[in-house]
Amino acid sequence: MNKQQLIEFMRVNTYKPLTAEELISAFEVEDMGSFLNLLREMERSGEVILTRKNKYGLPEKMGLVVGRIQGHARGFAFLIPDTIGEPDVFISAEDMNGAMHNDKVMVRQRKPKDGKKPEGEIIRILRRANDTIVGTFDRNKNFGFVVPDDQRIKQDIYVAKGETMDARSGDKVVVTIVNWPKPGRNPEGTVFEVLGRADDPGVDVLSIVRKFQLPEEFPQNVAQEARQVARISGEDYDKRQDLRNMKTVTIDGEDAKDLDDAVTISKKGKNYLLGVHIADVGYYVKENSELDIEAYNRATSVYLVDRVIPMLPPELSNGICSLNAGEDRLSMSVMMEISPEGEVIDHKIASSIINVDHRMTYTAVRKILVDQDAELRKKYEDFVPEFLLMEELCGILRGRRLKRGAIDFEFPESKVILDDQGKPKEIKKIERSVAEKLIEEFMLLTNETVAEYMYWLEAPFIYRVHEPPAPDNFLTLNEFLHRFGYHIAGSEDKIHPRTFQAVVEKVHGKPEEKVVSTVMLRSMKHARYTSSSLGHFGLAATYYTHFTSPIRRYPDLSIHRIIREYIEKGNKLNKERLDNLQQFTAKAAEQSSLRERIAEEAERESVDMKKVEFMQRHLGQTFSGIISSVTPFGMFVELDNTVEGLVHVSALTDDYYQYVEEQLALIGQHTNRVFKIGDQVKIQVVKVNIAAREIDFELVAN
Repeated sequence: MNKQQLIEFMRVNTYKPLTAEELISAFEVEDMGSFLNLLREMERSGEVILTRKNKYGLPEKMGLVVGRIQGHARGFAFLIPDTIGEPDVFISAEDMNGAMHNDKVMVRQRKPKDGKKPEGEIIRILRRANDTIVGTFDRNKNFGFVVPDDQRIKQDIYVAKGETMDARSGDKVVVTIVNWPKPGRNPEGTVFEVLGRADDPGVDVLSIVRKFQLPEEFPQNVAQEARQVARISGEDYDKRQDLRNMKTVTIDGEDAKDLDDAVTISKKGKNYLLGVHIADVGYYVKENSELDIEAYNRATSVYLVDRVIPMLPPELSNGICSLNAGEDRLSMSVMMEISPEGEVIDHKIASSIINVDHRMTYTAVRKILVDQDAELRKKYEDFVPEFLLMEELCGILRGRRLKRGAIDFEFPESKVILDDQGKPKEIKKIERSVAEKLIEEFMLLTNETVAEYMYWLEAPFIYRVHEPPAPDNFLTLNEFLHRFGYHIAGSEDKIHPRTFQAVVEKVHGKPEEKVVSTVMLRSMKHARYTSSSLGHFGLAATYYTHFTSPIRRYPDLSIHRIIREYIEKGNKLNKERLDNLQQFTAKAAEQSSLRERIAEEAERESVDMKKVEFMQRHLGQTFSGIISSVTPFGMFVELDNTVEGLVHVSALTDDYYQYVEEQLALIGQHTNRVFKIGDQVKIQVVKVNIAAREIDFELVAN
């Protein structure tokens, strides 16, 4: 089967449009993935006309759906469909047919046994995802095998005797798959890198780097181009609005090195004049340059527990593009006039040059505004009035945002502090102060302002979107909330975020706050990038983009270039350029969404690993905690440092406990003792499994 055969088939059958099913049945297709790719290509070019068009040209009656496999440690999996809005499909372990976690597959759906959730069987593996796997090596006399770190990959990898690179049992290794699994047969591979002993300093995080295939070093051509990026020249000044005389500050964390946003503020009568200045990274990272290609591929910086894997080389991220105090810097500035009610009544976006007066930290600003620190107020007395104005405007903007229905979850955050050997020595709870909140509000407003401006220009653009929950998820969420006496108003096809925020406000400070907020968050769709403006449900925003972090996010970087191009050419781009930009923004949005998900998973795993490792040092010790959720198999208890562990129902030895779903509680059959969400308990740490990221607790008497 090839393109010419398909064209000939179409020529003979010109009397009617064809369904994809008819085309599939007309050929003996061995490689369904290649066939579908060819079919899609010909459909786009008009060489094939199908009676039902979708991304894969698959007719509904065939019951076929394409997507990515999300494995589970217990062997089953879910298909996450490529088509937005389609429900996930349950795949039993018996129906995996050699597929592995993250593979791109085709599934044939069948009528579910329970009549509720879709089920299916994998019939084609379109693209393998795990060319390399990180795991722990175990040597036998004549061969070895690797146990994957990712427990969602269930099969061990067989390694022949001569393919082990002399790895020892207990070594962390990276193995390349040479033969994929089949029903009844494990995958086979060859070791190509020995990372070291599992307990060697840094090997644990390095294993995560390899597992997610995160790029560590920049290619030589990229590093060389970064070194050659020119400093600001006088010619650049002439083309930009000179804002160096404006009182400007950056406000970031103490350890931040890539400072990409600065702010200015003043009053105009009753109105506020807010300037948000973002490093003009796109000026240095030219379109299709080596730097740009590398930034596109990475799409985001990755912040692991002990290291940062940056999107851009340090010569840019920590150097010429960082808005360091006392140095002239190129920026993209958004100057907004804001009414006392928080409405942007006028704005201007311009290429600019700034010079930051002070590099402020969140801690210092908090001490100035909240603690009234006399020493810091004296040190920064020239900026204290501006900080007070920022606090005032922050309150107005936040109030306006919440009034329109933005959802404001308040989950406790923490940071793992490591020693020189990479071992966790402390878990610090992070409190968001007014300093963090005012920068957050200013950046949110800027992102909205830019998104709306570019939308009405009808420019090719990258938006940050967050769609409403799927109808099934909405109904399931309300069933859960009813157990606590809460309800989200509206119907599944018409949901407003204000109704979600109403529940968030009602549950605030209640014992069930965390579990309710968590379940509500999980009911929502994942925010993503797209070239279409679909709104942001969580922010209750009609238009939204990511504009304010071009050093660490590719969408921000790329839209800076588009905005500057529109400014310089007076919104007049020819059709060819518009078409090229439209194609680019669609691809960049998809790539950035993918890389963001990978980065989030890697970041979360590195932190969870260190939290579990930290608790290993506290085996046998007792702590106070709060029951955060209750399940049929036990209850999860969260400690004050945000670490969570499981008290298994089998460890409750004073009675036989039954799970009562209506109350989300465990109740003793004889004693009527009740364990429910929000109860304070005292626990002992009895078991820690770093590989599985699991901590087991047992209750102790108060």
